[in-house]
Amino acid sequence: MTKSELILALAASNPHLYQRDVERIVATIFEQMSAALEKGDRVELRGFGAFSTKRRSARTGRNPRTGAAVDVPEKVVPYFKPGKALRKRLNDT
Repeated sequence: MTKSELILALAASNPHLYQRDVERIVATIFEQMSAALEKGDRVELRGFGAFSTKRRSARTGRNPRTGAAVDVPEKVVPYFKPGKALRKRLNDT
């Protein structure tokens, strides 16, 4: 599901809201989640899962085309851990 599909689904299930308001709500939620992750906080949605960040240390990789060694710098990547209810829902179907 894409962001626009999510907005359409939410607008369809909430006919009392204008689509532009639903767009603002979704954009605000994503912006707040991104800002929290950027600060290093954890975002937990009960019954769905938790978003956090993990640090990947610097390493030496290989260029697949030439085989030459390439230094890969340290970086922070987003990580999602599904909640118990989501795992149960996916596996009990």
